[in-house]
Amino acid sequence: MRILLAEDHPELGEWLAKSLRQAGYAVDVADRGDHAEHFLQSESYDGLILDLTLPGKDGLEVLRNLRGRGSRIPVLILTARGAVDDRVKGLNLGADDYLAKPFELNELEARLRALLRRSAGFNPVIRVGRLDFDTVSRMSSVDNQPLPLTPRELAVLEALLLRAGRPLSREALFEKVFSLDQDARAEAIEIYVHRLRKKLEGSGVRITTVRGLGYMLGPEGPAPAP
Repeated sequence: MRILLAEDHPELGEWLAKSLRQAGYAVDVADRGDHAEHFLQSESYDGLILDLTLPGKDGLEVLRNLRGRGSRIPVLILTARGAVDDRVKGLNLGADDYLAKPFELNELEARLRALLRRSAGFNPVIRVGRLDFDTVSRMSSVDNQPLPLTPRELAVLEALLLRAGRPLSREALFEKVFSLDQDARAEAIEIYVHRLRKKLEGSGVRITTVRGLGYMLGPEGPAPAP
């Protein structure tokens, strides 16, 4: 899943982006409110972590404009502001949750997962074949045995599972796995799909290539017609 982190504190932004990437998210970072708004209008995101005190454009204004455009992506406000009024304003403008600084990383990740899961409307556990994927812990297992995955393999599997039975283009999958500042090409997805196919052997799950449409994950069975 792809996340936009709007945070103007360089060290905090770098640390948080690195931590989320290690957890399997693709993360873009904006250190100004106007930059965040540009990203939100030009790119597709699954979630937004939004600081309120941003230069260029206040976080509340970014949020107001986002909801004014009809976007319903989940928003987690991250702020050092202690005033209750600021939090109330954010929630009234359409934020889904807030977390005050300083914070624990595991709590932020838990809140983010909850927002993403709630917005997607999925059951806590997705099962395909003998593969189980827990959308809360983001852990996968086959016959109750953990499936070891790298962060990017996890990101690919999660994106395909959330569209199980429907094809996802290579370009769309790339956007879920890589952030804007990472030097990679869409062809890199083929490497991770290949590795994931190997790890899913014997799980009752298959990733098929649908010509002209991309990749599709589903239970093992007859391959789709070309």
